[in-house]
This record gives sequence, C-alpha cells and structure tokens, in this order.
Amino acid sequence: MGPELKTDDPTDAKRKVRTLADLAKIAGVSTGTVSRALAGKELVNQKTRDHIQALAREHGFRPNQMASNLRTQRTGVIRVAIPLGHDRRQHISDPFFMTLLGYLADELTEGGYDLMLSRVIPDQDPDWLDRMTNSGMSDGTIVIGQSDQFELIEHVAQEYLPLVTWGNYRKGQTHCVVGSDNLLGGRLAAEKLVASGAKKIAFFGDTMGIEIASRLEGARNIAELVHFPTHLAVDEMDTDIARNLASMDPAIDAIIAASDLIAMACIRQLRERGVDVPGAMQIIGFDDLPSASEMSPPLTTIKQDFAVGAAAMVDILKRRLAGEKTGSVVMPPRLVERGTTRPG
Repeated sequence: MGPELKTDDPTDAKRKVRTLADLAKIAGVSTGTVSRALAGKELVNQKTRDHIQALAREHGFRPNQMASNLRTQRTGVIRVAIPLGHDRRQHISDPFFMTLLGYLADELTEGGYDLMLSRVIPDQDPDWLDRMTNSGMSDGTIVIGQSDQFELIEHVAQEYLPLVTWGNYRKGQTHCVVGSDNLLGGRLAAEKLVASGAKKIAFFGDTMGIEIASRLEGARNIAELVHFPTHLAVDEMDTDIARNLASMDPAIDAIIAASDLIAMACIRQLRERGVDVPGAMQIIGFDDLPSASEMSPPLTTIKQDFAVGAAAMVDILKRRLAGEKTGSVVMPPRLVERGTTRPG
C-alpha cells in the first residue's frame, strides 16, 4: 500500500487532489505512473494500477479531459447528423430515430465518447456535411439516413475517412454504409402478402428517400403494385393516408407500408372506416419498432436489427478513426409475422 497522508482535517486531502501530481504524492509514485495507471496501461503492474485507481475514486479525482484531448488532438465527441432533405417536417422525436439513437448513444458512451446531435435541413444548409466534418468539433461523424443527400455524402467521403452512414448500399459507392438490405425487405413483404392470398397490393411511402425506393423496387420484383406517395412526417402522414384510402381501387386488399409508423396510421384510418384488419385488408410495416408488437392487432413487419446495426456503426467508426478503410455492412432483414396479415 502507498504512504498514508497525514492531515488534521480528514476532508483536506480530498480538497487538495486536483492534479496528477497531487495523486502521485499520495500514492508515493511518479506522475507518469499515475497517468499510465489511470489509463489502464499494462506498463504499470496490476497491483499498483488497482491501488492508484482506488485512491482516485476515494478522493473523487478525475483527470482533466480537456487537457488530455488537447494532447491527443481528439475531442472525445462523435457527431450524429440526421439530414431531412426528402421530408423536412420529420422530427427527431420520430420513434425510428429515437430507437436507433438510443442504441447509438449506448454504444458511444460505453466507448468513452460524447454524442453531438444535429437535425439538418439541407436546402437551408447545402454544405452541411462539409461544414460539420471540417469544424474540428468532433472526431468522427455518423449520418442517420441518406435522405436525398447521396451525392453530397459521396463527395465528403472521398476526403474524410471517419464517416459512417445508416442507409442503403449501392454497388461501387464510396461512403461506408451500415443498414438493411432494403431490396430484400421489400421482396419479403410482397412474398408474404401473395402467399397470404392478397390479390392487389398498394405501397405507401415517399420514394425520394433511397431506402424506401429500394423497398418499393424489391416488392415490385414479386408483385404488381400501386404506389401511393406518403410522407414520413407525422403531421402530414394521416392526411396523406386518408386521401390515399379514399381514392384507391376497392379491389386493393393489402398494403405494404414503408415504415411501421405509416402502417400504424393506416390501421387507425381503416378502423375509423370500419375496415377489418387483416380480414378485409392485410398490412405489413417496416422497421419492427418497439411499439409494433404492442398495438392491436400486433403489426406484421420487416425487422431491421437496430442494436446490431448501431454496434457495427460504432465499431467501424472506431476502426476508421484508427486509419482503417473499412467496407460497408448490409444486414439481412427478417419478416416478423403477427396479427395484421393472415396465415399463408
């Protein structure tokens, strides 16, 4: 054990431990040994590391993170940006964003990073990604959704390595993406409805977003669809869906929704019209948000694994911060059958 600090006031030691030198004096070791022990370096033996770390906890000592960051030229911050070029009235409070952000925040904070969040309206700030990546305010950037910003993300990725995007992968692209195989997801949804006896299928979603466009394409590889553009923004979604339902062919007996939120809004509107789900209208969503299994009837949907995706994004970003040029990760989606489709 290290030497015991003698003091007339038992709280005096805790008040004085403000620097590495103060802690080193108490521990009876050099300042460098304290620095290495607090960083968990194996150059300091385990017994000494444990002793110094215990003293630090006892005296409420935390190293000056700002000074450490200045030495390493790192901020300890990861910026997370949500561009809303295709649907500018969508909000961060959208359950899709909140679900993915929750997993990302857990992964980042457990990795020792702080998170800086930005909601971006690209037509108000066309150089938003260049500005963020050149600001010096963060070590790396995660973009949630490509929206209609594919070309800008491609441009920035050519010069800026620590950039990872949640989105849709296109063969040959430069920027690194983690996301689901949206083409396959759309195909799975259409296959399920066809197998369950659907005769005519509608697709509700705004295909200005790259991911949604791929879902529609995948579904069209299986069945002929009628497409109804539908906003993702909650304050416009219900109006769009009500108009779509009023105008669509009565022969349509199934809906593929581009998101769980659209699917849930469809069910509400159909219930108001006295249409039975799934008896008269089958519905499949996309995402598998936590609320999908809790609604009545529980929603059949295409599951994106947000937890696995968030972990992959943070792991890849760390590797890119270390200088590694990583590839993209395309995750297979999965059909989750519940109560809004019929057996088949």
